[in-house]
Amino acid sequence: MAVYALVGFSLVSLLSFSYLSWDWMKPGLVADVATNPMEKSLPPAFARPPHIIFILTDDQGYHDVGYHGSDIQTPTLDRLAAEGVKLENYYIQPICTPSRSQLITGRYQIHTGLQHSIIRPRQPNCLPLDQVTLPQKLQEAGYSTHMVGKWHLGFYKKECLPTRRGFDTFLGSLTGNVDYYTYDNCDGPGVCGYDLHEGEDVAWDQSGKYSTFLYAQRVSKILASHNPKEPIFIYVAFQAVHTPLQSPKEYIYRYRSMGNVARRKYAAMVTCMDEAVKNITWALKKYGYYDNSVIVFSTDNGGQTFSGGSNWPLRGRKGTYWEGGVRGIGFVHSPLIKCKRRTSWALVHITDWYPTLVSLARGNLSNVPGLDGYNVWPAISEGKESPRTEILHNIDPLYNHAKHGSLEDGFGIWNTAVQASIRVGEWKLLTGDPGYSDWIPPQTLTNFPGSWWNLERLTDGLRKSLWLFNITADPYERYDLSDQRPDVVRTLLMRLVHYNRTAIPVRYPAENPRAHPDFNGGAWGPWASEDDGDEWEDGREPLKSRNKKKCKICKLRSFFRKLNTRLMSNRI
Repeated sequence: MAVYALVGFSLVSLLSFSYLSWDWMKPGLVADVATNPMEKSLPPAFARPPHIIFILTDDQGYHDVGYHGSDIQTPTLDRLAAEGVKLENYYIQPICTPSRSQLITGRYQIHTGLQHSIIRPRQPNCLPLDQVTLPQKLQEAGYSTHMVGKWHLGFYKKECLPTRRGFDTFLGSLTGNVDYYTYDNCDGPGVCGYDLHEGEDVAWDQSGKYSTFLYAQRVSKILASHNPKEPIFIYVAFQAVHTPLQSPKEYIYRYRSMGNVARRKYAAMVTCMDEAVKNITWALKKYGYYDNSVIVFSTDNGGQTFSGGSNWPLRGRKGTYWEGGVRGIGFVHSPLIKCKRRTSWALVHITDWYPTLVSLARGNLSNVPGLDGYNVWPAISEGKESPRTEILHNIDPLYNHAKHGSLEDGFGIWNTAVQASIRVGEWKLLTGDPGYSDWIPPQTLTNFPGSWWNLERLTDGLRKSLWLFNITADPYERYDLSDQRPDVVRTLLMRLVHYNRTAIPVRYPAENPRAHPDFNGGAWGPWASEDDGDEWEDGREPLKSRNKKKCKICKLRSFFRKLNTRLMSNRI
């Protein structure tokens, strides 16, 4: 029988700050309005393809939004969600690259070869070039397409870059995490480079500008220069609130009473991002887009608890297949929604945005077979049932196999040592090692590792390799029913077998020394030619010699750039 140990649990004290209400919104709309879920709103059905703004935040925890009871102030997100449709049965992936790849392709990781880990900066790997991307389909439908923010889908060849995968313009980073001011990223000791790009060029001149503000300003500039009578798609992939924990000083001051420094900085970053979303929404109004727009907000994975994030009351954290790793914050805000101001419990997955948005754009999906996503707009806009009944969270054959898993434990159907997770209806099955499995309330009290988590831990299960939960009745995954319901376990194991038969080989090549920024003028960027394959010889001397002098200059320039940025930004 499961034994629970409750260590140091205490109530979280909420902070209160005053925020001015927007002149274009009514202040009473922050809270949910009790209305008939099938009530029709006044605006007529849209006559033109809508403008689409997709906002993706990085490492924002499930608990870290105001309307989920957080101590972090997010007035913009709260209002947008309250006026739109909150998605409270919405799923993403546990880490960065997988969520982004599934958003852009509408396919599960097992169908793109990206089912293991992330794409690392020095890997000759990227989103498969044979995949037709979401922005490419929107371009076909007559949309202008723009990306601002974090790519993290590979860049070893120019063909992998956002501007070659369907975006007309791009401003952002190619790797997984960069400094918010200097845009430097180190992929190991001594392997550091600059990572901010404008189109296919390095944007050296933008160094020193806080990325959250820079990206919001770019979105406003795009809207100001575009004709609102022509459809536009803007993918805003904020770097926030991924580490490093950096924020302008004035935002940190608002949370000065928070005892935990990491949580304080993290909260400041969330609020800063919330303000950036406010500025984007204001620009949509100012330049005449708002009335025919659809704003989708999504997180990319669960929060990283040791970096200030919180997924409470869900179990687990970023990088795990517990609900805390894969259940996301999501909502849709649009004047075009027929049934607004409600919470939807329709099952939605990040792969669903591809067919949903292409359908809204009146694009053609007939030439994109094999999508794993569904068009969920009727479920969002009209309150109809979701066409989705199951989600394959993933099957990762390369992840460390569970020590106590076996084919025998999987009834001869499935090797439970393999990391996998699936949801079918109200049931969720996990096998292998799902990752860190504790429940971690918000970190607000102290500052010391090991004591700053009010930790509730499940002390049995260390020798397990299979779990079953009724996720509808038990969303916090406290009651493992695998022993009581072997019939359900068998059914879900068979579904894993079915999906595994459709999986393509994992794409996870070895790192290549040619990717070192020193060979690219001090910046991260493509290093392979169009004719190169995925395997490289180590240390190509002509390339190294050609850039040797330039790299010395870059290192000196990088030093002064960092020094100047620290003096000018006055950040903590």
